[in-house]
Amino acid sequence: MTPMDLITIKVDDFTAQLFKIYRQVLKEGVTQPVVLGINRSDYMFDHGADSIPALKQVEINTIAASFGGLTSRMTAVHRHVLNVLGKSKEASKLLTNNPSKGISMGIAKAWELYASDRAVVMFLVEETQRNIFDQRCIESELWKRNIRVIRRRFKDVFEKASLDNDKRLYIDGEEVAVVYYREGYVPKSYNKQNWEARLLLERSRAVKCPDIATQLAGTKKVQQELSRPGTLERLLPNKPEAVAQIRATFTGLYSLEMNEEGDKMVAMAIADPERFVLKPQREGGGNNLYGAELKKVLEKIKHSPERTSYILMDKIKPLPALNYLLRAHSPLKIAECVSELGIFGVYIRQGQDFIMNKHVGHLLRTKTVEHADGGVAAGVAVLDTPYAI
Repeated sequence: MTPMDLITIKVDDFTAQLFKIYRQVLKEGVTQPVVLGINRSDYMFDHGADSIPALKQVEINTIAASFGGLTSRMTAVHRHVLNVLGKSKEASKLLTNNPSKGISMGIAKAWELYASDRAVVMFLVEETQRNIFDQRCIESELWKRNIRVIRRRFKDVFEKASLDNDKRLYIDGEEVAVVYYREGYVPKSYNKQNWEARLLLERSRAVKCPDIATQLAGTKKVQQELSRPGTLERLLPNKPEAVAQIRATFTGLYSLEMNEEGDKMVAMAIADPERFVLKPQREGGGNNLYGAELKKVLEKIKHSPERTSYILMDKIKPLPALNYLLRAHSPLKIAECVSELGIFGVYIRQGQDFIMNKHVGHLLRTKTVEHADGGVAAGVAVLDTPYAI
C-alpha cells in the first residue's frame, strides 16, 4: 500500500480491519497459491458536453459481484415478450448472455486445482438472504458438474469450522475447497466473532473468492490511485495500447488527502457539488453522496482527516431514454431512464501463472433519472437486456 492508502485505513475502521487480516496472513505465509477472482466492472455512457460519448468506468466489484445468475435468465424473458408481441425480428437481436455458466466454470476450475474430489464449495452467505435465487443459478451450474455445494454463514464458521495441521478447512465434517463470498463486503456483516471467522477462512488452504488482498484491491481508493499518471504504465510495462484503452474508460478521480491538492478538490466540490460524486470505501450500493448531501458532508469534514476515507469522482452524465420499468408495488408508466452496464470477468492465477482470464457475460441495470444512486436489490433499478442495433 502507498502512504496515502495507509492514511485511509487510519480513518476507516472497516478497511483497517481488512488490512489487518491481510497483513497477518502475509506474515504467516499464504497457504494457497490459487487465486480466484469473479469481478464485475461497471460502466455508463458519458454524454458530457465536453466529451465524445464513451463508456466510463463507475467502479469495479471484486467481492460478491451479484446478478450473474438472474441476468442469465433475462434474455429469454425479453425474447419471449417480443415474440408474444409479434416482434420476432427484434427478439433475434438480443445478445445471448449466461454469466452464471462462466462464473460457475471459474469456481469449478478452482475446485479442480484444489485437487480433492471429496471437498465441497462453500457459499458464504448472509443471515437473511434476499438475493438467494441469483446465487442458486450459480449453485445449480456447479451441481450439474457434480461439485457439491454447501451454504454457511459467518456464525457457522465461527462455531463449527476448524483447520487441520495443513490448514485444510473443515466444517460439519466437510473439507472445503473453495469459499465463495456472497457476504462480508459491508461493516454490518461483522462483529467480533465474524472477524475471527474471516481470519480463519483467510488463513486456510481453501481457495478464497476473493482473497482479502483482492477485496482490498477493489476499494475506491485503489481505483483512484490507479488513475494517477504513471501507475498503469508501471503495472503494464511495454503495453502502451492497453494502457491507453484502459485510461480512456477512466473519468476524473481525485484524492481528498490533507494537503494542498486535497484542499483544492474539497473547495471545488463544495462550490459545484452537481459535478461530482463523493464515494466512501464501500460496496453494495446506496453509499455514494450527491448534490446537496455531498456539499453538506464535505463542509462538515473539510478540515478533518475523515475526508481521506472518501474519494471524489466526476459525475458521469448518461443520455436518458424513455422506457417502462416493471417493479413491484410501482405503477407502470413511461419515464426517463438511464442504464449501467456491468462486464463480468473471471480470472484464476496459480502462483505466477495465469490459468484463466476471460469475459463471461454482462449485466444491464436501468433506473429512472430521479434516482441518483441505488441498485436492483434496493428496489430502484431493474434488470434489463441490451438491444443490439
